[in-house]
Amino acid sequence: MGRVENKVAIVTGAGSGIGKTTAQLLAREGARVVAADVTGAEQGTAAEIGGDAFAVHADVSNAADVEAMVAATMDRFGRLDILFNNAGIEGPQAPTAECTEETFDRVITINLKGVFLGMKYAIPAMLQNGGGSIINAASVAGLVGFENLPAYCASKGGVIQLTKTAALEYARQNIRVNATCPGVIWTPMVQRIVGDDAEARAAFEAIEPVGRFGTPEEVAALVLFLASDESSFITGTALPVDGGLVAR
Repeated sequence: MGRVENKVAIVTGAGSGIGKTTAQLLAREGARVVAADVTGAEQGTAAEIGGDAFAVHADVSNAADVEAMVAATMDRFGRLDILFNNAGIEGPQAPTAECTEETFDRVITINLKGVFLGMKYAIPAMLQNGGGSIINAASVAGLVGFENLPAYCASKGGVIQLTKTAALEYARQNIRVNATCPGVIWTPMVQRIVGDDAEARAAFEAIEPVGRFGTPEEVAALVLFLASDESSFITGTALPVDGGLVAR
């Protein structure tokens, strides 16, 4: 317990899945948590955490929302130590030639621009208190290709490169920037794709060498490590938490 004691953390996409689980874990480990989401579910996450946790309604693709999210955090706590840029969408599945421009733009705007905006406004705040840790949600889809997810793969590959760039830029100013690359994790996103199709579920499980889905808790554990001082010599990495998927 206490691995991020008294640190202030913003978690985007905190209404469900990996974001909610991570927000809860960071709070249990001593962080003061700001739960951000666009769905309204962020209120429930903050209420479940209790204490001084609070919710912010924010669309990560909107600069004004992200700027206000960071400003509200600084107003409340006077500092920002951790940012988990987690919010993202998968978009409709289709081969590259059939992916609509609307889908491509929306996925890139939320998944990639949203990460950029989070860092743009969080970094100056972190510099005020001597540094911090930024964890960006990429994916194994940023490391290897997946059919019928061109926009999603492009967005997550972009997140990895953005992570490396920011890590180099701020390494001497004590801001670490890393990316998580989850494999097939049993979250609402995967549940939407699989539905009630037993064959689809089995096919997704078979992708993983360990033969099962990952859990949000397993990703949250990696985020906690990267957020804590235990990872003080780690920056600019894209770390798979994928059951061996990219080892194939």
